[in-house]
Amino acid sequence: MEVISGKILGVSDSANYLFENLRLNSSPLLIVDILIVAILFYWAYVFLKETRAMRILYGLLFLLAFMALGKLLNLVLLNWLLKNLMTMLIVAIPIVFQPELRNALEKLGRSRFLGDLNLSKEGYGYLVGELVTAASSLSKQKIGALIVIARQTGLREYIDNGISMDATVSSSLLRSIFFPRSPLHDGAVIISGDKIISACSVLPVSQMSLSSSLGTRHKAGLGITEISDAIAIIVSEETGSISMAVGGKLEVRISEERLQNRLSSIFRQKKGK
Repeated sequence: MEVISGKILGVSDSANYLFENLRLNSSPLLIVDILIVAILFYWAYVFLKETRAMRILYGLLFLLAFMALGKLLNLVLLNWLLKNLMTMLIVAIPIVFQPELRNALEKLGRSRFLGDLNLSKEGYGYLVGELVTAASSLSKQKIGALIVIARQTGLREYIDNGISMDATVSSSLLRSIFFPRSPLHDGAVIISGDKIISACSVLPVSQMSLSSSLGTRHKAGLGITEISDAIAIIVSEETGSISMAVGGKLEVRISEERLQNRLSSIFRQKKGK
């Protein structure tokens, strides 16, 4: 709520006050002001699109439309009910949107000027080659695997809940880790730079609805990319198909060539090649 000259303004009064100020304080910068706000709203829409928060936002917009209708028709009881409901929602919104707000702030805080993995061009080539070779071999043997490549976002809490390692990435080591009789085959391997730094790590599971043919590995791989800028490579134990998750989006049943091209493209973009 906002207090002006001793009067407590409600949502509709605050809106009227805002538009009055826009008329009174119109200046050459008004267009710039409106443009910045429009960009912020568009960014929020793009960020929330295809998330559960978008459905909640639609519900809030529906309530606001009802409030405008009640104000227009002077429906006293409806106005009173919606006014009190909106007061409760103002308190509830930060709690309901907590995961999305955390993700948005984390994205804003990322540096765009640092190389993700601090590797040379040759280092990227080696890493991509070993990852593709490992995924292809695991796929042919129908051995389930979940490999996460950390980038700018820290994954310390997920590294700490796994088994610490410090080994150079190699396809043979990855195959050994995910071999069914290996004590490390459950959970995810986390890679930073050209090092495997954790195995058997437990990742957050995505709440997004996926095909029934996709299991927990796919949900965990998608989940880690929803809250970070990591890359996840998933090999299905049932079908042997390879999937890849980036930026909260899952691409399933990709070929070895497609995986190599996607990884190379992502790393080239970040290194400005």
